[in-house]
Amino acid sequence: MGSPEGRFHFAIDRGGTFTDVFAQCPGGHVRVLKLLSEDPANYADAPTEGIRRILEQEGGMLLPRDRPLDTSRIASIRMGTTVATNALLERRGERVALLVTRGFRDLLHVGTQARENLFDLAVPMSEVLYEEVLEVEERVVLYRGEPGAGTPVKGRTGDLLEVQQPVDLGALRGKLEGLLSRGIRSLAVVLMHSYTWAQHEHQVGALARELGFTQVSLSSEAMPMVRIVPRGHTACADAYLTPAIQRYVQGFRQGFQGQLKDVQVLFMRSDGGLAPMDSFSGSRAVLSGPAGGVVGYSATTYRAEGGQPVIGFDMGGTSTDVSRYAGEFEHVFEANTAGVTLQAPQLDINTVAAGGGSRLFFRSGLFVVGPESAGAHPGPACYRKGGPVTVTDANLVLGRLLPASFPCIFGPGEDQPLSPEASRKALEAVATDINSFLTNGPCPTAPLSLEEVAMGFVRVANEAMCRPIRALTQARGHDPSAHVLACFGGAGGQHACAIARALGMDTVHIHRHSGLLSALGLALADVVHEAQEPCSLPYTPETFVQLDQRLSRLEEQCVDALRAQGFPRSQTSTESFLHLRYQGTDCALMVSAHQHPASARSPRAGDFGAAFTERYMREFGFVIPERPVVVDDVRVRGTGRSGLRLEDFPKAQTGPPRVDKVTQCYFEGGYQETPVYLLGELGCGHKLQGPCLIIDSNSTILVEPGCQAEVTEAGDIRIMVGAESPTNTVGAQLDPIHLSIFSHRFMSIAEQMGRILQRTAISTNIKERLDFSCALFGPDGGLVSNAPHIPVHLGAMQETVQFQIQHLGTDLHPGDVLLSNHPSAGGSHLPDLTVITPVFWPGQTRPVFYVASRGHHADIGGITPGSMPPHSTSLQQEGAVFLSFKLVQGGVFQEEAVTEALRAPGKIPGCSGTRNLHDNLSDLRAQVAANQKGIQLVGELIGQYGLDVVQAYMGHIQANAELAVRDMLRAFGTSRQARGQPLEVSAEDHMDDGSPIRLRVHINLNQGSAVFDFSGTGPEVFGNLNAPRAITLSALIYCLRCLVGRDIPLNQGCLAPVSVVIPRGSILDPSPEAAVVGGNVLTSQRVVDVILGAFGACAASQGCMNNVTLGNAHMGYYETVAGGAGAGPGWHGRSGVHSHMTNTRITDPEILESRYPVILRRFELRLGSGGRGRFRGGDGVVRELLFREEALLSVLTERRAFRPYGLQGGEPGARGLNLLIRKDGRKVNLGGKTSVPVYPGDVFCLHTPGGGGYGDPEDPAPPPGSPPQLPAFSERGSVYEYRRAQEAV
Repeated sequence: MGSPEGRFHFAIDRGGTFTDVFAQCPGGHVRVLKLLSEDPANYADAPTEGIRRILEQEGGMLLPRDRPLDTSRIASIRMGTTVATNALLERRGERVALLVTRGFRDLLHVGTQARENLFDLAVPMSEVLYEEVLEVEERVVLYRGEPGAGTPVKGRTGDLLEVQQPVDLGALRGKLEGLLSRGIRSLAVVLMHSYTWAQHEHQVGALARELGFTQVSLSSEAMPMVRIVPRGHTACADAYLTPAIQRYVQGFRQGFQGQLKDVQVLFMRSDGGLAPMDSFSGSRAVLSGPAGGVVGYSATTYRAEGGQPVIGFDMGGTSTDVSRYAGEFEHVFEANTAGVTLQAPQLDINTVAAGGGSRLFFRSGLFVVGPESAGAHPGPACYRKGGPVTVTDANLVLGRLLPASFPCIFGPGEDQPLSPEASRKALEAVATDINSFLTNGPCPTAPLSLEEVAMGFVRVANEAMCRPIRALTQARGHDPSAHVLACFGGAGGQHACAIARALGMDTVHIHRHSGLLSALGLALADVVHEAQEPCSLPYTPETFVQLDQRLSRLEEQCVDALRAQGFPRSQTSTESFLHLRYQGTDCALMVSAHQHPASARSPRAGDFGAAFTERYMREFGFVIPERPVVVDDVRVRGTGRSGLRLEDFPKAQTGPPRVDKVTQCYFEGGYQETPVYLLGELGCGHKLQGPCLIIDSNSTILVEPGCQAEVTEAGDIRIMVGAESPTNTVGAQLDPIHLSIFSHRFMSIAEQMGRILQRTAISTNIKERLDFSCALFGPDGGLVSNAPHIPVHLGAMQETVQFQIQHLGTDLHPGDVLLSNHPSAGGSHLPDLTVITPVFWPGQTRPVFYVASRGHHADIGGITPGSMPPHSTSLQQEGAVFLSFKLVQGGVFQEEAVTEALRAPGKIPGCSGTRNLHDNLSDLRAQVAANQKGIQLVGELIGQYGLDVVQAYMGHIQANAELAVRDMLRAFGTSRQARGQPLEVSAEDHMDDGSPIRLRVHINLNQGSAVFDFSGTGPEVFGNLNAPRAITLSALIYCLRCLVGRDIPLNQGCLAPVSVVIPRGSILDPSPEAAVVGGNVLTSQRVVDVILGAFGACAASQGCMNNVTLGNAHMGYYETVAGGAGAGPGWHGRSGVHSHMTNTRITDPEILESRYPVILRRFELRLGSGGRGRFRGGDGVVRELLFREEALLSVLTERRAFRPYGLQGGEPGARGLNLLIRKDGRKVNLGGKTSVPVYPGDVFCLHTPGGGGYGDPEDPAPPPGSPPQLPAFSERGSVYEYRRAQEAV
């Protein structure tokens, strides 16, 4: 993209708030322009208007808005657009119908069955994109050669398949005609196993197009990868968004003569490559806008900084995006945007905050920034439209933004400047609340000035944004301090120095066009064409020829597609990828061999095996050399080089830089005189000492005290970050600003421990299912921070640590690491092994804090594989037991002793020792390593602030959680008192064996405290439904957090206002020998039902995890299954979702059928199973498994006798049912808990319970929907996906 022919080249980023235009004009000089994306009073389309203005300015002639623009002087237009993203966020796409294999009509509604917000009782979930579903009579299954099977056919992957039922096109025709008559013209076609056998989808697609459907998105074409749920969502997104994009493109064309016939028009795709206008589709367009920024800094900052890895920090008005570049783009192949999981190559761009529009709150003594956003409308308070106080307002109050440098586009008429007065007024309201708390709170302190309040919010915002940056880098084994921070976006320059300093970075690079770097990135980008197909070959010398042939064929497709766009072979390059994983794992890596040339023991395309091993070692800390490697997908990325070369570098300057003005900016310690420089007047060689402001028309850069900025040859700003001046020493006394910062730091420590554990563990449970928690504890063993928030682990580890402190007394020494899992020592169930490390500090005789990690081990012995027996009656049948075991003593790992203990259950008749000792030992070492990381990080914190301050803030953060719970209990008691109701509430429910769970709660209004008394609860049972005391405490913390209704620190403080009475010897505090495995997964749910019932918070949810286990001599499979959620005051219960104490994802149907000898015949909602009420309970699901081999089926379920209760006149949900249908048609009710042999042709039919209804069914129900939510930014990226996966356990 150059302009020797004397024509214009435009690159345009149409964002949510602003549209940025970058134009290379005839002669090579550059023009830039920023205008509002929506301004209907003045123009119909912002990109067209931007082009018109530049052509008008450069040509010196008036170009009327009502006439199409002459294109004779336009060579090319490149665009990134949020059209697709906005249509997805606002649900303004095309009307779509889903065509899916019979039996799976609700598959995309259920999705992974995990809920998005653990603690929101209304279970808000993104709605599906289709409005109707047609079930297609067809079925393809993997061929296993059973008697009577049909002739196999070969799929694209090389797998053999059996077509059990061809497509019934005759029956389908009439249904499709019905859709057309109802006005639906767009279809998504999603059939089982179409990633490898696409013929059925092609037949359906051909019929639909023949009938006149204008958009038909086949899942096998949208993204031919295994896993029907994300592939189905991708096809739906394509059908939903592509027509909207095509309409936008068509409308854009109308603004130009000849509809841009002779102009090269390219659109940015989510993967960072450009695609022709006519092939720009919905599923590849969602990151079109942000992708330009990543391309921009990869092509500028990375080169300018000599190839040092770069963190991209793009902070705009409505979102903050973080990404990484170290020589190649980092792609993900499945990510969630606006509640829709898209399976498509996309840059790993992490949206981590709401940008300058993040709202500011003061809650229960804590400074809180976001996630709620002011959005583009009304925007921050300073926009003069009545908006709330935000980060932008705080920066304006501090003098870090100058209203005079902004255009007059604010206010109702969009003709006024920014208003500092509105910012001050809005912030003063929050400051009043803060100072009221400070002067009247538990530890009265002096009030804060308005500037101190603003500074506090900015510091908290910075710390909140640092957390995901640490997670993004450390997840892949990188150190954040080894990176350069590339800062761009309109709001990023104010925060760059502080973010870099907090992450240990010494360089910030800000491009001279940083305010519109996404537009520049479009100008610098290349045209990309990708080809990909699924595969199921092993990566072995025997398959290398086939892999080379497939790669060559895909390479040819890419080269041909680029040639058709005008790129000769000399201007194109291709890169080959294989999607590899170790057999038996789900952790696949898309690897390129470009740094690993071919060898005698590799395919001709390169040594993918070496590339895979190297990256696996870097990301996970080990390899599995004895394990075969499998190829899941084959991919080629073709690139046509077309980006412009910038030549308008500013001239070198000799004299000192001119100070435009001097203003007052507030920093720690007070106001400082701050010179202001204009970026356009600066040249190469200029050095600027902080503090100072550098301003251009699109951004404001703050160089903080102790930092120095210099102008590079290219005219960019490079800031050398200095240490923070020690003007404000932190003391042990409570400071609400530092309380918020320490809250983030403590959580970050637990999160980073989790990353180390996940990277270094070897078992599927920890590495892939992420079934673990890491936590930090104070010197008394009280929980300070815990990540992730696995409900059944909440608070339970605190009991474990405090037991060890009491049990061992003075027998704790440096170099000791403890291991425990016993229920009477704070354990949940035996497979959850907790590793605890006491931390000593010089000059202290006792540990100054503790770190711990709890991980679910797949097997630790007992009577059944997996150590989750449905029929255990004593603890020793459930596996190895550790009460207080020194795993490391004096710094030495006690391998021999722990091996003996893990094998010990084998001495008990009918039991086995651990069946996977290697994984146990590896995972225990990983837990020790995670604890070491936690010790290192707390050590750094103590080095920065001092031991007394860190310990004091451990106490302060616990007190803050306590305050939030006391506020909630007072509000609940006051509400009851106002209605003339007593301050004691109660509830009772039963396990299916009749065991009662009874609770009385007495509220003390003055203290904001409560007594939770479980007296009258049934005795310990002969079976495994007994729940250790720690389980009840975890359920209680979960419920308290739900009742508080907003984010609070989840730590020991939550239980401080609460006294808990649990009778010894009851089902909730059994004897030390009692079996407990069912208590963890079933009784815990009933405890939650009882607590929430006492508070009248919502009707009962399904109250069960529906544990299903299947196994024989050579395979084992375990799943938990969704049901209905309870309705509540203002919302209907969600259908087909996990609730309360579990959130486990379910195995995708195609993965299930490819790895296990079953066929999933049905997986759909159990319509009508939710309880009736003014607000309906959610429906359960029906799940049918047909067995293809002899196996042992075990079920461990509840709510098969007692129905989930309704509230306030609502009816109960339907009870569950476990049916076995024998091959001969005989139906058997299995009851709630059993193990039974099954044979080929048998079918297990699981009906899960519905949720209870809320309110009288005869009352008129309001329109369905969740309670009103404050708008929040749409989080996305690998960091978000990781947290979602962690919370889906």
